[in-house]
Amino acid sequence: MTTHFAGDTAALTGRSLRHILRSPDTIITTAVMPVAMLLLFVYVFGGAIEGDTGSESYVAYLLPGILLITVVSGISYTAFRLFTDLSAGIFERFQTMPVARSSVLWAHVLTSLVANAVALVVVIAVALLMGFRSGASPLAWLGVVGILALFTLALTWLAVIPGLTAKSVDGASGFAYPLLFLPFLSSAFVPTDTMPAPVAAFAEHQPVTSIVDVLRSLLAEQPVGDELWIALAWCIGLLAVAYWGAMAVFHRRSA
Repeated sequence: MTTHFAGDTAALTGRSLRHILRSPDTIITTAVMPVAMLLLFVYVFGGAIEGDTGSESYVAYLLPGILLITVVSGISYTAFRLFTDLSAGIFERFQTMPVARSSVLWAHVLTSLVANAVALVVVIAVALLMGFRSGASPLAWLGVVGILALFTLALTWLAVIPGLTAKSVDGASGFAYPLLFLPFLSSAFVPTDTMPAPVAAFAEHQPVTSIVDVLRSLLAEQPVGDELWIALAWCIGLLAVAYWGAMAVFHRRSA
C-alpha cells in the first residue's frame, strides 16, 4: 500500500509539475508582487523606516517578511489548480482508476512546495542584488529552509480546503488575500514596539511575528531562544489543523 501510494503520488506530482513548466508565468507572477514590495519598501520607504528598526540594512530586516508573503502568494495557485481539476472532472476520472485517493491531494501539495521554493529563490536572488548579505552558517540556512518548508506545507494544506469547496475560481484563489495582511500586522516591516498598544498586542501574539523573528535571527547569526519553539508550534499546529480539515473535506466530497 505504501509503495502504491508513493508511486501514484510521484506520477501525479510529475503531471502537476509539467503543467507548471508549460506555464512558467505562474511562478513569475508569484514572485513579482513580493519583489515589487521589496523594491518599494527598501528604496521608497526604507530611508524613513530604517532608523526605527535598529538594523544596519533594511533589506536584511525586511527579507524574512517578504519571504512569507511570497509563500502566501504562491499557495493561492494551489487552490486554483485544485479547483480547475475538480471543475474539469479530473478527480472523478482518477477515482475510476486504481489510484490511491489521497495521492491526488499530495501531488498538488508537493507541487506547491517545489513552485514556492523556486519563487523564494528568485526573491532571495533579488535581495542579494539589492545588497542583502548574510554570514549565517550552513546549519542556520538549513533552519531557514526548514521553517519556510514547514510554513509552506501548512499554508498549502490550508489552501486545499477552498480549492475543494469554492464555488468559483475567484473564491478558490481569493482566500489568500486576507492572509497577506498578517505580515503588515507583525514585526515584518517595523518593530512591534513602534505600533499603538492594541495593534502591538495583536502583532506580538500572531504566528507571523514569531516566524519572522526566528528567520531574521537565523540570517543574522543571532540567538533564537524560545522564539524558535513558538514559531515551530505555530507551524506544526496550523499544519495539523489544516491537514485534518483538508482530508475531512476531501473524504466527504469523495463519498
